[in-house]
Amino acid sequence: MRDQLVKSVEYSEHLDMMYMAADGSISKRRISVLQVGEVSFRAYCYLRQSKRTFTIDNILALVPVHKKERMVIECR
Repeated sequence: MRDQLVKSVEYSEHLDMMYMAADGSISKRRISVLQVGEVSFRAYCYLRQSKRTFTIDNILALVPVHKKERMVIECR
């Protein structure tokens, strides 16, 4: 997972992420990764419209967003 996060920073990719919060709830978020550490990373979260810190171990899935799809979502 960490390698995919680092790669998304290098290529300025948006990602769709399935994430499990500390309380066990699961959410789907569209993010743009800003910075990657050893156990956590900073990203802009389009769901919350703010910069957030996430734990790498709590990521359930990461999928790159294709540019065409990204433009449709951001224009809404």
